[in-house]
Amino acid sequence: MSSAAEALPPSQPALSQAERVIDTFVAPTKAFTDLRRSSNWLVPAVLLILSSIAVVRVADVKIGFQKIVDNQLVLQPKQAEALDKLSPEDRARKMETIVKINRTISYCFSAILLVYLIIVAAVLLGTFNFGFGAELTFNQCIAVTMYTSLPSLVKGLLAILLILLGATGNFTFQNPIASNLSGLVDPSSHFLYSLLMSIDIFTIWTLLLAGIAFSCLTKVPRGTCLAVIFGWWVVFILATSGLGAALS
Repeated sequence: MSSAAEALPPSQPALSQAERVIDTFVAPTKAFTDLRRSSNWLVPAVLLILSSIAVVRVADVKIGFQKIVDNQLVLQPKQAEALDKLSPEDRARKMETIVKINRTISYCFSAILLVYLIIVAAVLLGTFNFGFGAELTFNQCIAVTMYTSLPSLVKGLLAILLILLGATGNFTFQNPIASNLSGLVDPSSHFLYSLLMSIDIFTIWTLLLAGIAFSCLTKVPRGTCLAVIFGWWVVFILATSGLGAALS
């Protein structure tokens, strides 16, 4: 029987979901080992949804989607150029449509995020089970992606704080706070800007937690688990940065 199905160590009592949420930040090994017993992920999923909606709502009220879209267009010169070629009336109508679409997508982002995390869970399930002979369940992998995404709650709270303090000049949902390396380059360097934006403190935190989680649930060494997680991340950011640069 694999370690993913082993009983908890006698010294570790069962945790509630709320306790696992707290321990994800202060005692991650303890939190993720408990996923062997129960892989329920409802509480972190709800927290991620509420955090996403809260950031969008505060930004909507305090900044407004018109300003947010204007900031985003700075990073999309091709789209901005196409808009500038329109007549003032057509541009105004087009911008109104873009603002409405962005507002809708932003408020629905939490659902998009959950789907994305489930896809990530499926990829990691296949990687560890077929690549390393682990016996993880899909639900365990989903639980890992949900719990290890909890650092985004801290990022969301900081974003809300900055918005309330009035630091909204260049706000975008893609880059709400200065927690990454994108500030080192001009936004016009699209591929490099997108790449450095991905090198984010909270993203690295999430990746480290994921490596710890899979080492707790499998017999795969922690270093190997971290290599797998960071390897997939590098593939992802290179692909998305390249695509973003092509469409900008």
